[in-house]
Amino acid sequence: MRYCSAKLQNAIGDILGHDGQVIDWNDLKYLLAVAEGGSTLAAGRALRVSQTTVARRIAALEQAVGYPLFEKRQAGYALTASGEALIAKAQSVRSAALAFEEAAAAIQRGTAGTVRVTTIDLFANTFLAQWLVDLHERHPDVRIELDESGAVRDLGAGDADIAIRSTSSEAAAGVVGRRICRDEWTFYCSRTYADRHGVPRKREELRGHALIGGGGTMTWQVYEAILRDIGIADQVVIQQTTMGGLLTGIRSGLGIGVLPCLIGDGEEDLIRCMPPRREKKRWVWLLTHERVRHSPSVRTVVDFLYERLAARVRQLGLD
Repeated sequence: MRYCSAKLQNAIGDILGHDGQVIDWNDLKYLLAVAEGGSTLAAGRALRVSQTTVARRIAALEQAVGYPLFEKRQAGYALTASGEALIAKAQSVRSAALAFEEAAAAIQRGTAGTVRVTTIDLFANTFLAQWLVDLHERHPDVRIELDESGAVRDLGAGDADIAIRSTSSEAAAGVVGRRICRDEWTFYCSRTYADRHGVPRKREELRGHALIGGGGTMTWQVYEAILRDIGIADQVVIQQTTMGGLLTGIRSGLGIGVLPCLIGDGEEDLIRCMPPRREKKRWVWLLTHERVRHSPSVRTVVDFLYERLAARVRQLGLD
């Protein structure tokens, strides 16, 4: 072996061949197999090779080090004093190699690493909350950093690795992703509210109903414009500062409010009052960036989230 890790180099430092020849560490597994099995026959069975191959590799190893490692006895092979002196070093090489293989396999499986996910609080505190429990159970070595501020993080600059967001514009350079569904919003009320006040089925029928307002600056700008257009902006009875607050207010039965269909249609205690209007083509996207898309941990989380999002869209009939 001409190149190896520092850990392996340290482990084999005392088993260099004479004249500075470097020993192929693969031969050490034959040394260990014969020492542990007591014969070339037993070693061959353990390694699934012929007895002749084992004997040849032991001979090559002894030639490399310049002295015998075994004594051939009637009962089998016994380590010489020199062999006894080297056996612990050979075991260290085996342990280091196995540790290397396991670490490499763990990285390939995507079971190690921190992945930063950014989205809105409404998604983070509803379906994502349970999904991340499932993700942890399936991939316990993946650590999630969840940003639920709703701010548009720059994936290209490394502000986040994955984003679940709504957009109507083309993705920035280097940003890649999968389109999930239309980002459609409409009015919802709780079943408790419906029992007391009925369910408006048209926008015009919203007059006279209590409304939940707010949802954050950007959401409220669009939402308030709709209410003013209908002429019912003065019917807002509570102003929420977040989208999560909108959901809480609607669930409480205090009034009617807007939600994305991806959320509202999945709430058993809520009723969709009317179909959404497809006036603007906005879509929910699952996004990442070229710089991290092939990272095993990021790929694992992207594939997991897409599987769950696609299933939710199908279940709610939003595809």
